[in-house]
Amino acid sequence: MNNFSPQSEKSQIPEEESSSTQLSTQLPRSLSTFETWGFGSTGLLLWFGVAPAMHVELGEQAIWVWIPCVIVSVLLNLQLKRLGTLWPDMSGGTPNYATRLLADYPLLGRYGAIGYWLGWVSVPAINAIILADLIKSILLEFNLQSPDGLLRVAFVILPYIVAFSGTRSLAIFQAFFIVPAVSLLIAFCVGGLGWLSFAPESPGLLPAAGFAVPSFVLWAKWFLVAVYAVYGCETASSFVAESRRPDLTLECLKYMAILIPVVYVGGSWVLARLSTDPLAGENTFLHLLASAEPFWGGAASILITFLVAAGCLLSSTTAVSNSPRVLYQLAVDRHLSPLFALFTNRSVIGHGLFATLIMSLLCLLWGDVSRVVMVTGVGYLSSMLIIDLGLWLNRRRPEVLYPQWSLLFFSIEVVVLTVGGLAWGWLDLLLGLLLPIVILSIDALMRRSSWGFFQAQNWKKFYQRTTPLNSFDFMIVQTVTIIILVCGATTLGWLTRNVLSWQFDQSGKNFNDLFLVILLIVAFLGIAIACWTSLPQVIAMGEAKQRAEHLFIAALDAMLIINYQGEICQVNPAAELLFEMESPELMGKPISFFLEDIEDTPALWSSLSEKTLRHKYHFQSDNNNLKISSVVEIAVSPYFNQSDRTQEYIAILRDITDRKYAEICIQASLNEQEQLAQQATKQAQELEQVLQSLQSTQSQLIQTEKMSSLGQLVAGVAHEINNPVNFIYGNLTHSVTYSQDLLELVDRYQTRDNRQGQAPDPEIQEFIETIDLAFLREDFPKVLHSMKLGADRIRQIVLTLRNFSRLDEAEKKPIDVHEGINSTLLLLQHRLKNKPGQAKIQIIKDYNKIPLVDCYAGQLNQVFMNLLSNAIDAVESHYLNNNSCKLDQDRDGIADQESPTITISTKKIYPNFVQISIKDNGCGIPETVRSKIFDPFFTTKPIGSGTGIGLSISYQIVVDKHGGKLYCLSEVGKGTEFLVEIPIVIKK
Repeated sequence: MNNFSPQSEKSQIPEEESSSTQLSTQLPRSLSTFETWGFGSTGLLLWFGVAPAMHVELGEQAIWVWIPCVIVSVLLNLQLKRLGTLWPDMSGGTPNYATRLLADYPLLGRYGAIGYWLGWVSVPAINAIILADLIKSILLEFNLQSPDGLLRVAFVILPYIVAFSGTRSLAIFQAFFIVPAVSLLIAFCVGGLGWLSFAPESPGLLPAAGFAVPSFVLWAKWFLVAVYAVYGCETASSFVAESRRPDLTLECLKYMAILIPVVYVGGSWVLARLSTDPLAGENTFLHLLASAEPFWGGAASILITFLVAAGCLLSSTTAVSNSPRVLYQLAVDRHLSPLFALFTNRSVIGHGLFATLIMSLLCLLWGDVSRVVMVTGVGYLSSMLIIDLGLWLNRRRPEVLYPQWSLLFFSIEVVVLTVGGLAWGWLDLLLGLLLPIVILSIDALMRRSSWGFFQAQNWKKFYQRTTPLNSFDFMIVQTVTIIILVCGATTLGWLTRNVLSWQFDQSGKNFNDLFLVILLIVAFLGIAIACWTSLPQVIAMGEAKQRAEHLFIAALDAMLIINYQGEICQVNPAAELLFEMESPELMGKPISFFLEDIEDTPALWSSLSEKTLRHKYHFQSDNNNLKISSVVEIAVSPYFNQSDRTQEYIAILRDITDRKYAEICIQASLNEQEQLAQQATKQAQELEQVLQSLQSTQSQLIQTEKMSSLGQLVAGVAHEINNPVNFIYGNLTHSVTYSQDLLELVDRYQTRDNRQGQAPDPEIQEFIETIDLAFLREDFPKVLHSMKLGADRIRQIVLTLRNFSRLDEAEKKPIDVHEGINSTLLLLQHRLKNKPGQAKIQIIKDYNKIPLVDCYAGQLNQVFMNLLSNAIDAVESHYLNNNSCKLDQDRDGIADQESPTITISTKKIYPNFVQISIKDNGCGIPETVRSKIFDPFFTTKPIGSGTGIGLSISYQIVVDKHGGKLYCLSEVGKGTEFLVEIPIVIKK
């Protein structure tokens, strides 16, 4: 069993299609209750299409076909009314309810819906044939030939022309003619029954010979056709989703259930009792005319003409409106291609309407009304028995009113379909059963096709387009079209009148019937013309007015209509809330009564301003219930009232008290945040300066500690070396004296032996030869002299180390700058010597006579060490690595130095300053780098080769400690010169 509910079975387009294939997921509710009742009442007029043909074959026996059909139709209407309340957003009505009922059997539900659609698409073709026959029968009285083919095509296409301009256009035609047409039909039925019952000349209401019963085959045969008309009184359900009042639209089904017996039983009985002319054939007009003449007399012809013509046109418009909605809902429920779910802003379901037109033209092309009714009626009856099956399968649901009756009706309809279909012809039965399958197969091919023509997204822009109704070009086309049509209609009417007048004079017949038909057709044409000319503008203006009224009422902002004197003429609900007064109390009061500082004349107001409300305050609970005057923002726009011919103004008032209070709070918060930000920025800057100072101090302390440790190490080493060196140096004098004495003693022994003529002892002689006494006597003094020279050198080095090691001296004292430079050069001597691939670095000293400088000797030596080390690095990088700056020199024509050179010069400048220059012939420093060389931790050396604090510490020592200057002069490709300027006497 199926379980269905409005929530679980809600119609919607698939997510992957809904965003790209259509403008909205549901047709807009644009139809009034009267317009939906006009569509819903048309099913009564379908009686014309079936009753005369059934009467020809069955006569009075036709009543036994109509009675059971009416019973089923009445119960069907009541059941569909119940389902409509369950699914108020579903278009298409009956067949689409069936697809919901048979949710577990989608193919069966889809088949039934297409069968229902086929039953309606044939209606315009059948009505076109009936109207053409009507005109033909009228013209024959005047011996005029009727263009049957042209008229039939025109009558089929005409309602589609109107439909393509919008559903409201068809609804207007329905609303204009449905009341007189249905009223005249009911008058025919009731008047005929009354005349049969009470008129003395009538043949009587009941037949004198009793009631004859048709055979079962004949009954089934015509039951199949009768279903085609009598079940069609449920079309109101197709428009529930577009109704502004769905509940009232569904009420139409109940009233149609009341009128169905009157028309289909009463009217058929009148036709059976009064239309007895065998020459009428299957001509609807002649049968109705024969039935109406006894009680309508001479007016019968014109009334029947109107009834047939209006009935045909109205049922055609209903078919054209109803059929596309069946396809639309099937597409929305994913049963058909999403192409059929597309519609314009005027509810024109383009692809559904075009498909319906094609099928209507095919039915007209066939031309055989009986076979068209038979084939399409098979599909229609199939849809009805599928609906009954769906009701039976959902019999336990409270929405199903007559489950047992549904099973009975299903069984009867299956038998009727089989027996009646075979009675009409097995080929037509088979064709009627297969035609929905063919339609579904075509749809399946469309959905599987990759051709862009069948892709819904490719049609989106086409359905979104709007007609430029206000454009100048369209106004020209509209005006020219109206002129041509009016002039053409006038000319045609004049010629027709002349022809008919001449025929009337010849035959003496009245042409009122033809005039009435032409009048109805011209009315339809007039609506068609209006639909494509002025009606779209009227509808657009009406929609714009409705939108404006809706916005005026639903607007959250207060809206006022004010006259030229500043008095309130109209207010919306939001204004009542703003002023805390009802609308009648506000009318006629000047706006200045409510707003401060505003002129009485609206013409003097600015278009946008802020005003304070009188006697209304806001209390801010978040600020100790602070009392604040209410402030409104007022926007004013003038407009001219055409009805009163007066100047009025639209004023829109928005309460911005909370916004103003929020702005004040936000501004205060922003000011506070700005102050905090400034304070935080200042603190951050101070912290950054402190951090930089700490980093600089830390680096300086580390460097100072390193140099202090180095000084202590050097001092310790110098001290340890100095004692043994002094011991050696002090004993060398004695060693020389002792060696000389010993050598003289040896000489004396040798002289004595020679003088006495004694031969030297052989052992002694051998030892003398072994030690080479003669060489020893000559070389030993030289060795002692060399040792003295080495000791002197060691003593000099120790003295230099002791001078350089004065880093930890906290007190300044006069020093010899030259001595400090020389000490530093001595320590860097190892870097100045020859190296593989590099010549010895030459040191050029250009010392001038300068006085002693009162300074911190150790720190100044550290400056010399840093500057000389950087100079050595520069010339090594230039001459050893052969980098790009040498190439730059060659290009600029600057001769390269023969060897790396560092020039040191000193001189006295100014009255009390000494300048020390350390210049190298290295690569030079670019300007972009030179501006940063004294920044802490800035270095251009590879990682691990420098710390970036040497020059920074040197700058602090020279500038901060000694009050001097340290700056750099450099030219790329020529070298770098550092100038140190320190005062001779440091200011305390």
